[in-house]
Amino acid sequence: MRAGVVIAAQPGVEDLAVRAEELGLHSFWVNDTPMVHGDPFVALSLCAKATSRIRLGIGVTSPALRSAPAAASGLASLNALAPGRIICGVGTGNTARRTLGMRPTTAARLESFTAALQELCAGRSTEYREGDQVRDIRFLHAGAQVNTADPIEFVVAALLGPKAAAVAGRRGTGLISFGLLDPTAWHALHDTRRQAAQGKPGDPVSHTDSYVVTALHLLDQDEDPHGDAARDATGHLVLSLLAFAADTAADTPAFADQLGPEEREAVRQLLDRRGTTATAPDRHTKLYPNYLGRIAPQDRDLVLPSLMNTVALVGTRDDLLARVATLEQAGVDELLIQPVIDPPAEMAQLAKLLP
Repeated sequence: MRAGVVIAAQPGVEDLAVRAEELGLHSFWVNDTPMVHGDPFVALSLCAKATSRIRLGIGVTSPALRSAPAAASGLASLNALAPGRIICGVGTGNTARRTLGMRPTTAARLESFTAALQELCAGRSTEYREGDQVRDIRFLHAGAQVNTADPIEFVVAALLGPKAAAVAGRRGTGLISFGLLDPTAWHALHDTRRQAAQGKPGDPVSHTDSYVVTALHLLDQDEDPHGDAARDATGHLVLSLLAFAADTAADTPAFADQLGPEEREAVRQLLDRRGTTATAPDRHTKLYPNYLGRIAPQDRDLVLPSLMNTVALVGTRDDLLARVATLEQAGVDELLIQPVIDPPAEMAQLAKLLP
């Protein structure tokens, strides 16, 4: 299986991209979470100039964040800096929208956005709407500033629901998911994608890549799999899951209902520590500190073993390779980690594990 990393945009991100390339990693992604992290297009521009081989990904953008013309302009500009090395993840905007106090967009809007990006980034025209007004648009000056000749890879973000996977099938894109380490769930996503692709132009069984974002902690001999080191390495994903459960309790109770009593108590404690409630209209402004970064030591108790085992990879080398093998058999092509403790060291560990 291939390996890559996901990073929050920050000064010096290009140095991490260079190191990832030196280690032989396949891809380097930057989150698109406005009002929380830096801008991924700015960050990847620096990475594009500093590297020559590694693929560069936006993980992920959304029609609820950017218009299709603006996103296509950014992607084609990146493609001019790093021809043929750009990956664009698209989704409904779950995390990014909720940090603005808004709900994610619909699958239908996701599909039309993806289609528009595919057309514009390939140098073709597409339909653009604002209210009742409809216009055909395209790049008017496709010169050195944008590259519409080299292909951009598109992947749709999908969790357990079938709608996004069906969009991927109809649009001929790959898939990306976050913390989804259940091979059965991946088989279901791929089945949905294949079924949706039937009858569409082109080869419905042609290969497209699938990516899973997770955290990884390789245990030392006799190390506690749920000790402080493991919790620090995986806590950012666990707390993001708890934050999602807290912020969706009012409008998506089905997700919270899947949690056990201990996990629901962790959600309640997270809300208490944030100084908010599940129904407070300003709860989106009470995000826990350093979101998707290293957690505070005082929050380690919220990193429950049950959730660590669900969304992260913790174990001995043999344990990790066995779990990765089951994901590969389920059709996952690339494992992406979010390193938050010592990114260069964690990237080196990943490269050694999955050479």
